[in-house]
Amino acid sequence: MSQKIPLLVLVPLQTIYRDQVSQAYDMVYAPDKAARNEAIARDGARIRGVLTIGTIGLTGQEMQAMPELEIVCSLGVGYENIDISAARQRGITIANGAGTNDACVADHAFGLLIAAVRGIVTLDHAVRSGMFRDALPAYSPTVANKRLGIVGLGMIGRQLAKRAAGFDMEVGYHSRSRRDDVAYAYFDSVQDLAKWCDFLIVATPGGPATRHLINTPVLDALGPQGVLVNVSRGSVVDTEALAAALRRGSVAAAGLDVYESEPLAPESLIDLPNVVLTPHVGGRSPEAMQASLDRFLENIGGHFANRGVVSPVLAEG
Repeated sequence: MSQKIPLLVLVPLQTIYRDQVSQAYDMVYAPDKAARNEAIARDGARIRGVLTIGTIGLTGQEMQAMPELEIVCSLGVGYENIDISAARQRGITIANGAGTNDACVADHAFGLLIAAVRGIVTLDHAVRSGMFRDALPAYSPTVANKRLGIVGLGMIGRQLAKRAAGFDMEVGYHSRSRRDDVAYAYFDSVQDLAKWCDFLIVATPGGPATRHLINTPVLDALGPQGVLVNVSRGSVVDTEALAAALRRGSVAAAGLDVYESEPLAPESLIDLPNVVLTPHVGGRSPEAMQASLDRFLENIGGHFANRGVVSPVLAEG
């Protein structure tokens, strides 16, 4: 029997998914910082593959501690904290899980949008405290027939646009360049898009280029009836600017699955009734997690069998 290839898994995984990896590979499981440091010090010399995610990443220094490393896979689509330059210098393959959880994220984004616009969490609390509709000071707006702005028209953004069609929404978008294969209105700047739309959903990659892309001018452009949803990365939204805008009524509400302080709660937002918060689970469902793990196994299996990866970020060699 051939010896299993040693892999370092930095992503917290439920047992059902860990078992699938360990059946085929010699898995070193290090789901937190302390375990990660210990595993790299102890097993780094023999590790040939790493599974991580964009928010956790893998540093160039860590790659140096793994001289046999051949491939780094991101479980999701993001890879902003993987040192691509260091990988390129070493000829290390980088692959991701593009397309495996985009539908799940889009579902979650619309859930946050509806909850924020309709005030569902606040209404739930009201019912539990004995209130009925006649005691409400005002009714919540509808979602249908509004203008939806999408920041980032990648796979997730396109899924958002498909769902918007079911709500009879007009769609506009901002991305690094205009897409020739869609008919949605394109805006050169996020601020112009925010001024045009009723609701703004952020689905752009994280990293330095998009840090605080959603800031005070953008929020002011979105306006006092506007609603912001972020399912991308916490760094894309200036948390303090959003908190200030929500408190002074510059925007109506927000729904966030990601935030700058995670895994800690965003302290400046948690006392606001017009914010809906979830713990970065937009891409997590049994179906999406299995699809993401399947893609990882396809990527890493293809690499070690010399077939190549299914969804490369950085081509092999």
